[in-house]
Amino acid sequence: MSSFVVCHQAWNGMLGLSASSFFSSSLPGARVLGRSASREGVWGRRLCSCGIYGVRNWMAAEPVEDRRMGRRAAVLASDTGEEAELTRSRSFLSVRAEEDLLACIRMEAEAGKLPSNVASGLEELYNNYRNAVLQSGDPKASEIILSNMSAAFDRILLDVEDPFVFSPYHKAIREPFDYYMFGQNYIRPLVDFSRSYVGNISLFYDMEEILRQGHNIVLMSNHQTEADPAIIALLLERKLPHLAEKMIFVAGDRVLIDPLCKPFSMGRNLLCVYSKKHMFDDPELAEMKRIANTKSLKELAMLLRTGSNIIWIAPSGGRDRPDPVTGDWYPVRFLVCKLLSFATKNSKVL
Repeated sequence: MSSFVVCHQAWNGMLGLSASSFFSSSLPGARVLGRSASREGVWGRRLCSCGIYGVRNWMAAEPVEDRRMGRRAAVLASDTGEEAELTRSRSFLSVRAEEDLLACIRMEAEAGKLPSNVASGLEELYNNYRNAVLQSGDPKASEIILSNMSAAFDRILLDVEDPFVFSPYHKAIREPFDYYMFGQNYIRPLVDFSRSYVGNISLFYDMEEILRQGHNIVLMSNHQTEADPAIIALLLERKLPHLAEKMIFVAGDRVLIDPLCKPFSMGRNLLCVYSKKHMFDDPELAEMKRIANTKSLKELAMLLRTGSNIIWIAPSGGRDRPDPVTGDWYPVRFLVCKLLSFATKNSKVL
């Protein structure tokens, strides 16, 4: 059994995304991206204002069509199995207008069910998401916004009431509520599929064949937004849905503890780790983090021994950001970490 590594430059060149200029600000905890001019050279040409780039030589590029069934799913994002959960508040799912949704946030905060910082975060998230989806020009934008945000707020409130704890290796929760499709449907309206593409499509078919043979694949790339898992899956779901759903992502602790992020993380296969650069932010927690990372490393070893796994790692340990002086975007420097070294040891480059 072998492990194959797809290097970061090739991977970035495979997916070309077009989206709203406020794409990242409509995601939990993300920052507004895309204020710089195009950059050329090895990182290629600017494809969109949300910070996704493609390399110059993207052979065999294939456009990504907007799936009408997916569009309807985006409108009905809450129809993913939550009817099986009957023992909790459903206040957000009963709203029928924007004013009701915002009033519901304030009502839950006043009732003590939502901390004030989470309540203010929900209002900011709603406004950012609303602005982004309206820019898409979809005639059903208002319906999509209300449906998706109602479902998101319902899931966030559920986690505040009963916090979910991630295991070192977390498998996507698909029932009774399908968190995977929930995340897909939330991000779907933010992507302009008519101007997005999958480049070097043959490499993805090669990956599927490698996985069928029992080998592993490790993908390494720079990290653009917290929506990267959903973006990758959305651009692959038409031709390679199994590849998208099978992918395992190495996730840092913030997306595992932030209540605005957690419902989206719960729908992904994750190896949960603490970032090396934040290991000693609180010295009293350093040992706990070390032990947790050791457990995740053991889970990774088990996955690699089992075979037929595809694992995505952002070796930089963080998202790309603009230079504070020039404003130009640049890829974050890769950090050498035990997890990355272990995953790529004796691996072959694809």
